[in-house]
Amino acid sequence: LDINLPDGDGTRLARLIRKNHMPVPILVVSGNASTDDKIAALGAGADGYLTKPFDRFELLANLDAIIRRTHGHSSATVSVGNLEVDLNRHLALVAGTQLPLTGKEFRIVEFLALRKGSVLSKTAFLSHLYGGMDEPEPKIIDVFICKLRRKLELAGASGVSIDTVWGQGYILRETEAVNQTPGSLPASIETPRAETSTRTDANVAELRAG
Repeated sequence: LDINLPDGDGTRLARLIRKNHMPVPILVVSGNASTDDKIAALGAGADGYLTKPFDRFELLANLDAIIRRTHGHSSATVSVGNLEVDLNRHLALVAGTQLPLTGKEFRIVEFLALRKGSVLSKTAFLSHLYGGMDEPEPKIIDVFICKLRRKLELAGASGVSIDTVWGQGYILRETEAVNQTPGSLPASIETPRAETSTRTDANVAELRAG
């Protein structure tokens, strides 16, 4: 819902929707970033407020959050194989055991889980992690993904895979479950050719990632 509608005020429409007890999730999008505008929209019944311009993945993430709240999910989780992502507690678990993730690593897992089956570009990851402010080189995403894959393997993740789509980005897929003992590596680990050829760059980026 845009605040500046051609035929009226979006805030007034939101208030009218709530007055008529219509159970419709409302996300306000506006070029107005003032606190007063946000308070007015939320006070009128909006469930969220997004300031233009915004990345489409930011829009989708906001819509996901609003829908979860609207449907009353007090413990919203996304499961892929034996990986469970708790969106409210900001935890990722493999077979019930919490993964030791940094804040940014969790946000990447969360982003992938919410877009399971969709290819996500490095640009989208950077926007999600840094919001357009002081963004590092895109190769930093390769480093994060490499670390995540390693942690998932060591934790015994099964039925889930973070795959590389060359020239496009990464995708989280649900795969056929394979029995694996936590702490052991799979029988074969495929090392992407491009990743091998850019190992030096990845190491430099890893230092920047901390």
